Amino acid sequence: MFIEKNPGDYENGGGIPENLDDDGRVKRTGTWVTASAHIITAVIGSGVLSLAWAVAQLGWVAGPIVLMAFSFITYFTSTLLADSYRAPDPVLGRRNYTYMDAVRAYLGGRKVQLCGLAQYGNLIGITIGYTITASTSMVAVRRSNCFHKHGHHVKCRTSNYPFMIIFGCIQIFLSQIPNFHKLSWLSILAAIMSFAYSSIGLGLSIARVAGGEHARTSLTGVTVGVDVSGSEKVWRTFQAIGDIAFAYAFSTVLIEIQDTVKSSPPENKTMKRATSVGVSTTTIFYVLCGLVGYAAFGNDAPGNFLTGFGFYEPFWLIDFANVCIAIHLIGAYQVFAQPLFGFVEGWCSKRWSDNMFITSEHAVNVPFYGVYYINIFRLVWRTMYVILTALVAMIFPFFNEFLGLIGAGSFWPLTVYFPIEMHIAQTNMTKYSFKWIWLKILSWVCLIVSLIAAAGSVQGLIRSLEAYEPFQIHE
Repeated sequence: MFIEKNPGDYENGGGIPENLDDDGRVKRTGTWVTASAHIITAVIGSGVLSLAWAVAQLGWVAGPIVLMAFSFITYFTSTLLADSYRAPDPVLGRRNYTYMDAVRAYLGGRKVQLCGLAQYGNLIGITIGYTITASTSMVAVRRSNCFHKHGHHVKCRTSNYPFMIIFGCIQIFLSQIPNFHKLSWLSILAAIMSFAYSSIGLGLSIARVAGGEHARTSLTGVTVGVDVSGSEKVWRTFQAIGDIAFAYAFSTVLIEIQDTVKSSPPENKTMKRATSVGVSTTTIFYVLCGLVGYAAFGNDAPGNFLTGFGFYEPFWLIDFANVCIAIHLIGAYQVFAQPLFGFVEGWCSKRWSDNMFITSEHAVNVPFYGVYYINIFRLVWRTMYVILTALVAMIFPFFNEFLGLIGAGSFWPLTVYFPIEMHIAQTNMTKYSFKWIWLKILSWVCLIVSLIAAAGSVQGLIRSLEAYEPFQIHE
């Protein structure tokens, strides 16, 4: 527990205990290394393995251009958002602990509620989507062993449900990590796992190309009349652009990550360095996996070439890569869930500040760990949340298509619109100045991208609903 104080409550640093920051909270110890690990964990999801499919829809010309364009856009708007951690001054101002706090400080009004709806709706969607994706990777391990033992012609059907339950049980345990500040070890582990499976996917693709297997590629991607119809080409192009745009986004957790960073050097400077490292590292892996994957599979690139069995052998390496995906998603789930946990618990603490069930903590001595403080409300609420996300994942296994729609709805406001508007407000930028005009143009272009991606997601969702059989065993 902590008592929040304004920076002005302490005169020139006088009276601040050594173990506390200027706001009265426990001293932050994060660095650009831990912040970079959080970013990489949030950004490099197993979606990196589907970028070959996205490039296949766009081709050799548009594919790399779109990948690099959204890398730059994400980096640029993230640096603007990093300056919004404090207000009104980016170095000496009052801290904003969440994205909503930053929007409240700079913009206010209904935009605060719109920010909260976009941010927390997106976080809920991502945690449900990760439950599905992690179970798919666990299933892929069993199926890989089955294919190796019985041959590639065997169907090897396996239910996802037991693995969703296993994933949920692990998350119930990890969700008791009190807050984002205690999460750095899990993010570093998850980041290592993401490098591992991305490298394996990249290596297998290079081996496939070097082995001389012919893959049909083109400058414009999948061919109308050969691979797809004209309308399918349009919808797939929309979906591919959206997939690439959303693949870089981590603005939903940027302010929360920045709140873990120590105040010297200034947090915005540290966060910009972490953003540079995180986005550049991500871009290198995205470009390599996307382009080499397309060279390996051509226009027939699967949606995910590890879980979709673009490769069957060596089976043990495929198994290891899928285990790495599952471990990474275990950590990534927490990176996206912790801001939601913090928001709900903070709101409840203010709403019912005298309720001991919500506010009291009980010290428990844990062997090999030390004293752990259990909050009963935190235990019950977080456990119920994990159970609910697992249930939704079981009931709607096509939820990942719906997640694309959520991503389209949150990408523009959270990654582009709010960072730009807060930067304009912070710098008192002159209306219709050159910089104001091109920032507005960038915002409108990204809005158009979100709209066409949303259209592609809706079309994909309708197709999935039409093909959905509620009692089938999911392969």
